[in-house]
Amino acid sequence: MQLFNVLVRLVTAVSVVSAAAITQVSNYGGSTTSKAQMWVYVPDTVKSDALVVVLHSCQSTAQSYSRNSKIPWISGSDKGGYISVWPSSPNSGTCWDVSSKASLSHNGGGDSNAIANMITYALEKYKLNATRVFVTGGSSGAMMSNVLAATYPEMISAVSLYSGVAAGCFVGGGVDQWNNACANGQSTGTPAKWGDTARAMYPSYNGTRPKMQIWHGSADTTLAPQNYQEELKQWTNVFGVSMTATAEKKDTPDKGYTMSDYGPMVQGIYAQGVGHSVPSHLAASEAWFDLP
Repeated sequence: MQLFNVLVRLVTAVSVVSAAAITQVSNYGGSTTSKAQMWVYVPDTVKSDALVVVLHSCQSTAQSYSRNSKIPWISGSDKGGYISVWPSSPNSGTCWDVSSKASLSHNGGGDSNAIANMITYALEKYKLNATRVFVTGGSSGAMMSNVLAATYPEMISAVSLYSGVAAGCFVGGGVDQWNNACANGQSTGTPAKWGDTARAMYPSYNGTRPKMQIWHGSADTTLAPQNYQEELKQWTNVFGVSMTATAEKKDTPDKGYTMSDYGPMVQGIYAQGVGHSVPSHLAASEAWFDLP
């Protein structure tokens, strides 16, 4: 009888863990040229009014990214009780469009606009807190995280991005275009230049902006480590602070990682010897988001 009761408890526990699933929202509203799909994960027990948007890398989808063991946001949703939205790119190779004018403009109709519409849908559908919207992503998803911070700053409270490039660095003549100069770290500029690039994506905006946590690896051969510096230039300029760190912690949150603060709104984490892309660090990102 005792063994039977143990087995019953184990089966019940497994059932509870596996009850929730990532599901597609077929019509999330809004008018855009982008055909990006919306997927959402609602944990069995919702105990937070926050929303986390998780943006996948190239050669991935919302579904496959959510199953990636290095992307722990499903377990984060379960433990923290917050809902997460998982957009899925409609583009060839499933990279996000961070090159076209449509996506690099507020309400321009591109992928960034579609993701903003998903956020609006989720906030209304699940009665969430519009001041607690957080964005994270890796590689192409990190690039889009920067773009969203520039194009829809009024919608986002904080960003934690892994191995991306500055907003506007991949600019091109069409949708989802690769930019070798940017990828190779050759697209460099002054902080003012990068700050102006971000501000130009929503030129009439003068409100608060999301705080930015930027991760990059020193051994990244896909998006050169110089891009880390260009991102820091961009966001320190947007916030009007110096590129000189106000605080620095070695071997944080892992050995070989250096965490640098540039005032309270910009944080950089440089991972020595880490390639593309830096694995998600759930605890550090959640701390940046003030979750759960």
